[in-house]
Amino acid sequence: MDGNGRWAKAKGLPRTMGHTAGVEALKTTLHLCSNWGIGALTVYAFSTENWSRPSEEVNVLMKLFERVLKRELTNLKLEKVKINFLGDLDPLPNALKDLINESVESTLNNKGIRFNVCTNYGGRRELVLAAKKLAERSVKGELDPSLIDENVFASELFTASEVDPDLLIRTSGEKRISNFLLWQLAYAEIHVTDVLWPDFDADALNKALIDYQSRSRRFGGV
Repeated sequence: MDGNGRWAKAKGLPRTMGHTAGVEALKTTLHLCSNWGIGALTVYAFSTENWSRPSEEVNVLMKLFERVLKRELTNLKLEKVKINFLGDLDPLPNALKDLINESVESTLNNKGIRFNVCTNYGGRRELVLAAKKLAERSVKGELDPSLIDENVFASELFTASEVDPDLLIRTSGEKRISNFLLWQLAYAEIHVTDVLWPDFDADALNKALIDYQSRSRRFGGV
């Protein structure tokens, strides 16, 4: 969800206002995806690299996460959204972690769209942690290393219960993966739009889906 800061700067507003506007774009996108029958929406909310931002901005983001989650949880439950958080959640503020646990538990049995929020997530870190877990299991004699295949490896990722994404949408013209779902995006189609995230609306999403529908997905075959 790129472009919050640039959107705010262009309007002469503080960066924090861009993040607030980005929340509204996310609510719109989730609602549209749910209505249009899309099975899952996974968003990159806060990366492992984002800790390097100014502490004031990081604190604002954490408070924003907490405030939005508290405010929107009732609506998420009413709309049957199943929410999950992917990443290393230990470093997050305790109040936010409590809300995350509550939201995951209270929507666990919902049958609507799966809404995955990548928080303190980094693709490389995810792969390293999965490798460590497999190594530890092997050392303990719980796993024969010769049996490790793609399915076994994937079972140790944060996304173990998820289907790999079909489409990656990059807003604000960015043309890189940015350490996002490095394993899972192996065969995802990529759509790049110059639209800044706070301006991402039904029209922008529709263009992304039409672009996706025009692709020929061969998965390495003919």
